[in-house]
Amino acid sequence: MDLSPAGRETGLPTREFGSTGRMVTRVGLGGEGVLRTHGRSQEARAVIKAALAQGIGYFDTAPAYAGSQGYLGSVWKEGGVERSAIFQTSKSPGRTRAEAKADLERSLQTLGLDYLDLWQIHDLRTEEEFETIAGPGGALEAFVEARERGLARAIGVTGHHDPEVLTRAVEEWPLDSVLLPVNPVEAALSGFLTSTLPLAREKGLAVIGMKSLGGGHYLAPEMGLTAEILLRFALAQPLTVLIVGCSSPEEVALLARAGREPEPLSPEEQERIKAPYLGQAGRLAFYRGVL
Repeated sequence: MDLSPAGRETGLPTREFGSTGRMVTRVGLGGEGVLRTHGRSQEARAVIKAALAQGIGYFDTAPAYAGSQGYLGSVWKEGGVERSAIFQTSKSPGRTRAEAKADLERSLQTLGLDYLDLWQIHDLRTEEEFETIAGPGGALEAFVEARERGLARAIGVTGHHDPEVLTRAVEEWPLDSVLLPVNPVEAALSGFLTSTLPLAREKGLAVIGMKSLGGGHYLAPEMGLTAEILLRFALAQPLTVLIVGCSSPEEVALLARAGREPEPLSPEEQERIKAPYLGQAGRLAFYRGVL
């Protein structure tokens, strides 16, 4: 199997990753789907290799995602894939410097890599967490140190719970990226798409979209709200890359097809897609907690 470098000869567009000078494919393989399992190595590896064959070069994972890091590591350790062709991310839920450093060491060992292209502070939720992470001995120290040492080429933060806390991190921390939810429900609410995303772009950060399908809850084919339409909706927003968890090579192909779509949805089409979620967006944004 020819595991070609990201985007080469596949027609998959690339974007500059914030201000880092690195290029990433417009869509990436998320760490959910079949990757967030244990004991399904054959299926997971098939999805990873399907992503490579489609020209996808961005790969998301985290210690919290079951066997995801191990599945990816099993492919990278085989060889045959140029290191420069993959943009491998991971995360740490650690809130202290020591916890985060231990997570980074384990992630690199499991993935079989010398460095991460992006390492992210995982799932920032509260002001209390913010203060712990940013305070003396907090995880932010480990992230900045990892970037200085080249163990992480870029650092970022992820969040889907409280847009105000995530926006504060974008404003105050020395980050390269932010990962946030992007879907029609968020477009019907305020916060992530109206505050966090514009600020990130203003500061030159890469913006990574997630939860475009709402874990499948936002699919309504009878209303024309198919996976492809929801992916295209997310890609119509000012993102750097959209990541989606996949459970089969067929789902990977759908993701890649959406990433190759040359024409974004018009503002009128986006309003039509958003309309069914108006009035119930607070309930549907389940990942935020109770609104």
